[in-house]
Amino acid sequence: MGEKLDVWQGTLALMVLRTLEVLGPVHGYGIARRIEETSKQRIALNYGTLYPALIKLEQEGFIKGAWAASENNRRAKYYTITAAGRKQLARETREWQQTADLMAAFFALRPEAT
Repeated sequence: MGEKLDVWQGTLALMVLRTLEVLGPVHGYGIARRIEETSKQRIALNYGTLYPALIKLEQEGFIKGAWAASENNRRAKYYTITAAGRKQLARETREWQQTADLMAAFFALRPEAT
């Protein structure tokens, strides 16, 4: 397996919001595993990275958490995306698409014939 990638500033929140939009209510461990799976194991998330992001998203009103029993009957906090979170996800998705389109234009440049 190749080297693990760092999570770029500002991308973890987008990954969390998209994961919750797709999966519905999920606990933190499940979110981390799904992000790792989606990245084909190129990203490794630890509690020190994920949980501060979840707390921040919850404080901003983009997700909400509720305690419930997990699949193995342990107490876990399940997170869901809120209406504000869906709006934020749409906004950030547009911004990332614009950035990707901009970068694609530069990658498509070819040397001029001399």
